[in-house]
Amino acid sequence: YRPQSLEDLIGQPHIVTTLQNAIRENRVAQSFLFVGSRGVGKTSTARIIAKILNCQRRGNKDTAPCNTCASCIEITNGTSLDVLEIDGASNRGIDEIRNLRENVKFKPASGIYKVYIIDEVHMLTQEAFNALLKTLEEPPVHVKFIFATTEPHRVLPTIISRCQRYDFRRITTVEIAESLQALAKKEQIKITDEAVFAIAKTAEGGMRDAQSTLDQIANYTNSEITLEIIETMLGFTNEKTYIHIVKAIAEKNTHEALTLIQRVVNEGKDLRDFNKGLLEIFRDIMILKTVAEPVKLID
Repeated sequence: YRPQSLEDLIGQPHIVTTLQNAIRENRVAQSFLFVGSRGVGKTSTARIIAKILNCQRRGNKDTAPCNTCASCIEITNGTSLDVLEIDGASNRGIDEIRNLRENVKFKPASGIYKVYIIDEVHMLTQEAFNALLKTLEEPPVHVKFIFATTEPHRVLPTIISRCQRYDFRRITTVEIAESLQALAKKEQIKITDEAVFAIAKTAEGGMRDAQSTLDQIANYTNSEITLEIIETMLGFTNEKTYIHIVKAIAEKNTHEALTLIQRVVNEGKDLRDFNKGLLEIFRDIMILKTVAEPVKLID
């Protein structure tokens, strides 16, 4: 369920519009830097750009790949010789980058461009960055570079200055929930709205994490997925418990508050997640008491 065109990207309208305009006007940059937390669409967008640039049936002004030609199918399946995905964490040394520098000289095997996608580029060593810099300064016209990172502050400023930077925002809980509901319908998974929302919330802005969790829980049960099943599987505390604790604190009922917390401990819940959830409840209460339109600021 990776997006196969820019229109399919969820929660990144600013990036979609900018890239579509660049493609339409034939002003696609030589090098890109995609920045954002995990599971927000960086690698998917890189693959889509590679498909658009090498699509054999795309018109000059088209901003979407056909997804049916040989080039598109090869890139979708990860078998294209012209699109090379490199893991920066395991190919971080100067020798790997030197090999890359040698290979960029050769023309694409069948497409128009050779596209190098380097994931977690911040993991490259200082020497590797310096070796890469020379290639970025004088890149062959048939080569495009797309770098992805979750930690842009670790990428050399000289590298960033030679790239067109795109910042991917975290996907909202509502957007993730809507996508999961559509996915569950396609996969014929029975799940309640409350359970969908709980999965979306635990994903913390990452679509991939949400899809993985839904897949895991769908394998756990053949019956309808409910909020209770989610709580059992993921080990988080339900909101009713939080509300009871907050009420006990408000009433200065120490015994009740500590009893409820002890129950959480006995159930084997992760206390760091519990503390995080409790703080979130207090934050939401504070916003409800002080903001005119709180719905925009809380889930």
